[in-house]
Amino acid sequence: MKIVTANRLSDGRVIYVAPSGEPVETLDRAGQFEDEAAALALSRAAQAPATFVNPYLVEVEAGRPSGRDRFKEQIRAQGPTVGHSLGHA
Repeated sequence: MKIVTANRLSDGRVIYVAPSGEPVETLDRAGQFEDEAAALALSRAAQAPATFVNPYLVEVEAGRPSGRDRFKEQIRAQGPTVGHSLGHA
């Protein structure tokens, strides 16, 4: 299974493609797609550059990122890692 992720153009936040094709902000609301459906969801996100910046596919297992990029995607799913998000002033 795969999900589609990107950054939102308006604020740079991590977003995902929902089963409906709409952007959602949390990994648990992301659509999980089989190969052909994943390619279609990716294509549709790429055709919406005013919302989805650089969309790409991520392998998931049990709804969580898997494969070689799993650590990167787990960090991205938790939100920003700079400035006040880490408790720094």
